Amino acid sequence: MTEKIRAYLIVKGLVQGVYFRANMKRVAEEHGVKGWVRNLPDGETVEAILEGDRSSVEKVICWSLRGPPLAEVREVHVRFEEYKGEFKTFTIRY
Repeated sequence: MTEKIRAYLIVKGLVQGVYFRANMKRVAEEHGVKGWVRNLPDGETVEAILEGDRSSVEKVICWSLRGPPLAEVREVHVRFEEYKGEFKTFTIRY
């Protein structure tokens, strides 16, 4: 059986206005990862929760270290939490 995990991410840098959320949604869906992503009001931070198979969640985390082509990621903080299985899809929150 595949291990399911949950990760809480904070991504800082030039990550707003560069299609970071839309691209994270695409990457998450490609890997079957559920959860959400949103911009924080400070203008330089994206927050996300990822749930799914360990290898799939880790692929999305690795993608977030660089982000889409126009992004300039400075920091990524990851906190692993207890898997809850509460999401049916991956969404962009506003």
